Amino acid sequence: MTSALSPRDRLLETASRLFYAEGIHTVPVDRLVTEADVTRATFYRHFPSKEDLVVAYLRAVDEELRGLVKAAVDGGSVADAAVAVLDLAGEATRGAGFRGCHFINAAAEYPDPRHPVRTAVDDHRRWFHDVLVELATHAGHPEPGYAAAVLVLLHDGALQGGDLDNAAAVRATLRRAVRDFLGS
Repeated sequence: MTSALSPRDRLLETASRLFYAEGIHTVPVDRLVTEADVTRATFYRHFPSKEDLVVAYLRAVDEELRGLVKAAVDGGSVADAAVAVLDLAGEATRGAGFRGCHFINAAAEYPDPRHPVRTAVDDHRRWFHDVLVELATHAGHPEPGYAAAVLVLLHDGALQGGDLDNAAAVRATLRRAVRDFLGS
């Protein structure tokens, strides 16, 4: 842990690492405080509840993914951009400690659709779907909403399959499926 990070950022970094590796509900506040090297008072000054930290963690992951998607979209053909965006999921499966999708994992732990954690999950998924609708529209797909829904399913399947199956095979299948579906 680098002490150059602010206490809030140390909490977010610690939460991101532990929530993703072990699950949200299994990580108590005491452990977050200890591993982030902050006091409980500091924790609650930045995050009034553990759920507030969970939402902040998901928002941080969302922000990072938005930047990656923007970079993938910039600079190529529309079909290539769609493949590049979906390939981000394939690339993620190659990382050490890969445990599936942050958002699907969080949704599994917070099933109430009205919970603020689910709102953060839903906001991310809506944004991602909208990006894919836009790409499908620019690619001239006759049903961009349908195309986006299929691509989201491929994305979700790759993220979960990459945790359960051979990650290299999942990535190759995802790339081929996206190209086949988009006809590129």
